[in-house]
Amino acid sequence: MAPETSGPVDEALHTAPAAPLRGLVGWYSGYRQRGVPHGRHLGLPSPWLTLILTLDEPLSIAAHPDPRAPGGDYPTLLGGLHLAPAHIAVPGRQSGVQVALSPLGARLLLGLPAGELAGTDVPAGDVLGAEVAEVHERLRSAADWPARFAAVDGWLLRRLARHTAPAAEVAPEVVQAWRRLLADGGRVRIDALAAEVGWSDRHLRTRFRQEIGLTPKAAARVVRFDRARRRLAARGHRPGLAGLAADLGYADQSHLDREFTALASCAPSVWLAREFRNIQAGHSPPA
Repeated sequence: MAPETSGPVDEALHTAPAAPLRGLVGWYSGYRQRGVPHGRHLGLPSPWLTLILTLDEPLSIAAHPDPRAPGGDYPTLLGGLHLAPAHIAVPGRQSGVQVALSPLGARLLLGLPAGELAGTDVPAGDVLGAEVAEVHERLRSAADWPARFAAVDGWLLRRLARHTAPAAEVAPEVVQAWRRLLADGGRVRIDALAAEVGWSDRHLRTRFRQEIGLTPKAAARVVRFDRARRRLAARGHRPGLAGLAADLGYADQSHLDREFTALASCAPSVWLAREFRNIQAGHSPPA
C-alpha cells in the first residue's frame, strides 16, 4: 500500500493490457483519491464486464444493479453486463485497479460465459477462486502503477494459458453479432443481424443471451448508451444534447433523455453535473 499523504490525492491512469490479452481486455484503470467530497458514483451499464481489485479500502456498494442484492463492502468485485447502475458510496477516499473485460473473453479469462454473470456483482473470489487473494496482495504491495498493472497482466496471462481448449471458444455467430453491434454503435436492426449471421431471430436471441448476458436488443441499447455517455464526458459542461442524439441514432433529444434515464436512473444533464469533477480528473474509462 502507498504511504499516507497529508494533502488531497487524486490519481487516475489508464493503460492497455499485454498484447495477448487485447480483444479480451479493453484497458486497466488505476485510481486513488483522498480528501475528496463524500458522495456517490454511478457504475453505469456498459459493454464491458467489470473486475475491480481495491488497494487501500474496500469498494462500498450502496445499491447493486439487481435491487434484491444487499449492499456491502467488497475488497474485490466481478460484475456482468447489466441494465441499471450500481450506486457506489465514496466516503472521501477510494483506490484500486479496474479491469474492463470483453464478454467474448469471459470463457478464456474467467472460465465461464459472461451470461452467467448477467446483472450481478459478486466478490471476485466467488468465481475465480483463491488466486484472487494472491494477486490482490501482490497488487497492494506493488510500489507504483506500472508494477500494479504488470501484476494484473501476469495473472490474466496465466489464466489465459489455462483456458485454451475448444470448450472455451465462443460460437462464431455470437462473435460476429457482438462485433457488429459494437461497430455500428448499437444501431443495427436485430432481424438484419440475425440474417447476417445465418440464424433465426429467436435462436440468435437465445444463444446471444446465454453467452453475453443480454439479448441483442438490450445489448444494442447498452452499446449506444455507452457511446452517449462517453460523448457527454468528452464534451463536458456544453453537451449539445440534440446534436448528440442525432449523431448516435436516437430519434430525438427526448429519446436520448428517456434511454439515459432508464439506464442511468437520471437525465444526461444531471449525470454530467454529478460526475463532472470525476470526469475532469480522469476518473472515467477511455473512449
